[in-house]
Amino acid sequence: MANQGTPNHGTPNHGTIERSLPLLSLLSLLVIAIGGLVEIVPLFRIESTVEKVAGIRPYSPLEQMGRNIYTREGCYTCHSQMIRPFRDEVDRYGHYSIAAESMYDHPFLWGSKRTGPDLARVGLKYSNAWHLAHMEDPRSVVPVSIMPAYRQLKDRDIDLDSLPAHLTALRKVGVPYTDTQIKQAIADAKAQASGVDTEGLLARYPKARLGDFDGQPDRVTEMDAIIAYLQVLGTLVDFRDARLEKGAAK
Repeated sequence: MANQGTPNHGTPNHGTIERSLPLLSLLSLLVIAIGGLVEIVPLFRIESTVEKVAGIRPYSPLEQMGRNIYTREGCYTCHSQMIRPFRDEVDRYGHYSIAAESMYDHPFLWGSKRTGPDLARVGLKYSNAWHLAHMEDPRSVVPVSIMPAYRQLKDRDIDLDSLPAHLTALRKVGVPYTDTQIKQAIADAKAQASGVDTEGLLARYPKARLGDFDGQPDRVTEMDAIIAYLQVLGTLVDFRDARLEKGAAK
């Protein structure tokens, strides 16, 4: 019969470490540092890690303002923007999300909870009129919705004068806005909300959705902006290209 008082030499004895606060602190710090480096170092190689995909561009000024409002109102806490590569997700929402789609997002809005559906591919799924009705009275188009109404967005004008500075700040963190895009920011926002392409808006922002989103052609409101943002989500990449399935950059 084995002597139960005999220590098991096959397993490490942590007594020395656990009884020494300085040693335990030092080793804990070392483990945390190694784990942190494993996560942080790849970020310095993000340009080579995220493959560029044809179609991805910075948001137009109106879309960017819509994204800011979407973030401000906390929409990402109920709607994710990340389709996972599982069959049930793809069948319901469309092609799984790829890294390039978020490369100009500051901050990213992937989300982790779905009180409402994922919105990564909501662009062009519904008309502008549907989105307006949904924002003003969600239950008028989705009877079981528990989403609050956001009709107040229709009464708030966008601060157009802040757009050039905002795009300039985004350029400093890596969003490739050109001098022309920054200079034309105010005109481009007005053009997109009026539904008329002026001064080359579509040349600067291909696939931007033009339209009087809120039914007020003489104003550029927060409602215009958030609908413009929703209508571009998931529309920039042509996933019918088989090369994307193989992860090849175009």
